Amino acid sequence: MRNCSRCGEEVECFYRYCPWCAAPLRLKLVEFFRAHAGLQRDRGKSLRVSRYLGAEGAGRHVRFSVWNEIGETVEATAAVSLDDGEANRLARFLLESQTPSSPGARSVLRRLRERSLR
Repeated sequence: MRNCSRCGEEVECFYRYCPWCAAPLRLKLVEFFRAHAGLQRDRGKSLRVSRYLGAEGAGRHVRFSVWNEIGETVEATAAVSLDDGEANRLARFLLESQTPSSPGARSVLRRLRERSLR
């Protein structure tokens, strides 16, 4: 059991909303990413990324899950959670390893900064 941060009542851990005041108990952001269209082996798959905005520690993490279309159903076939440090390391890796043909935000900002210094 835990206490609701809004009303203070005790709430079972499996609830998403407080049954007493309707406050959300787990705040998260979710985004789906489609698999590469040119890779046949990934057809029907997607990546779901959820950022949990809970308290420090285990309540605050990023979860990646691979979803797969199987006939008429869609189900998660694998999942892993990263703490904030590892999630930030992954973000840096993706930003820093972009190809020059698709400039990231850093290179755009760098070019704008260089122009303003001229």
